[in-house]
Amino acid sequence: MKTTEQRLQRLEDIEAIKALKAEYCAYCDDHYNPDGIASLFVPRGVWDGGFMGRFEGMEAIREHFSGVSSIMGFAIHYVTNPLITITDDDPDTATGQWYLWQPCTQTTRRETALWLAARYQETYAKTDLGWRFVEMIIYPRMFAPYDKGWAEVPFLTGGPREAGN
Repeated sequence: MKTTEQRLQRLEDIEAIKALKAEYCAYCDDHYNPDGIASLFVPRGVWDGGFMGRFEGMEAIREHFSGVSSIMGFAIHYVTNPLITITDDDPDTATGQWYLWQPCTQTTRRETALWLAARYQETYAKTDLGWRFVEMIIYPRMFAPYDKGWAEVPFLTGGPREAGN
């Protein structure tokens, strides 16, 4: 049986991971702030957005996000339903799953209002700087034009991929 201190630490760690995710969303909604986003990953962290690309290491993540705001001019990241598990054998590691609902505007050819829905699968590590992302994998479920909706056009580009579990 876990002690009261262990149970309290687990709850504090879960709340810290929720705050990490909120900070990530805030940086994304701040014109995809590349320095802010990259700072939330461990040095060898992975951001895998499926059809949006896979980037390994803080510098690759920073470089990717330095150009995203010219493609995605507006985004609001709504994340819900967190399932966070602190690893029993190693309390400095954790896994998580979240759902994303995101209205956004793509600005590459002309401004196009879009709906993005996805599921995040993540791993985390507790570092000297606090909890950080080790790996973030995004499983898009739709990327649909606002005016046509997801029933008519479920994917404007790319397509769905299935989660590994």
